[in-house]
Amino acid sequence: QVQLVESGGGLVQAGGSLRLSCAASGTIFSIAAMNWYRQAPGKQRELVAAISSGGVTNYVDSMKGRFAISRDSAKNTVYLQMNSLKPEDTAVYYCNSEIHSGSGWMDYWGQGTQVTVSS
Repeated sequence: QVQLVESGGGLVQAGGSLRLSCAASGTIFSIAAMNWYRQAPGKQRELVAAISSGGVTNYVDSMKGRFAISRDSAKNTVYLQMNSLKPEDTAVYYCNSEIHSGSGWMDYWGQGTQVTVSS
C-alpha cells in the first residue's frame, strides 16, 4: 500500500516562509514526477509546482521566484520551500505523484496540509 504523507504546514505571517515535505512510503518500484497542488476555500484545486524524476522543475507563474520545489529520490520525498508568503497563498496543499508499486502505475494523493498566511 503506497501512501503520500505531507507535513510542514501551519500558520505564518505574511512575508514569512514555510517548508512542506511529502514522503512516499510502501512498496515503491519507481516514482515519476512529483507535484504540489493547492486548494483554497471555494476554489478549484490548482497546480503549484512539479518536478520530474530527472529533476526538471516547473512552476505556475505566480509562484515563480517565491516557491522552490526539490526532491530527494533516495528518501522518496518532495519538498516545497515557500518564501514571501501572501494571504492569498492560504490553502490546503496536496502532494501528488504517479508511482509504480509492482502492479502498474497509479496516481496517488496525500491527505493535504493546511497553510494559513495571516496579514
